[in-house]
Amino acid sequence: MKLTLKAARVNVGLTQKRAAELLKVHPQTLAKWEADSSNMPYGKVKLIEEVYGVDEGVIFFGNQFELSRKSK
Repeated sequence: MKLTLKAARVNVGLTQKRAAELLKVHPQTLAKWEADSSNMPYGKVKLIEEVYGVDEGVIFFGNQFELSRKSK
């Protein structure tokens, strides 16, 4: 099972604001990515791996709404 981007952030104990600082993006940008990360620049994916300490293969990168519909 894959983690959502938000779950990966929460698992390492980061607030959205702090994670945004570490990822060098605005907190609103991170909020948008947590809702739908399908258009996230690949360079940020690699940075998320480093900051969150997880491999990109365990994170769901896509539309959060679609993931919640699939799990029902």
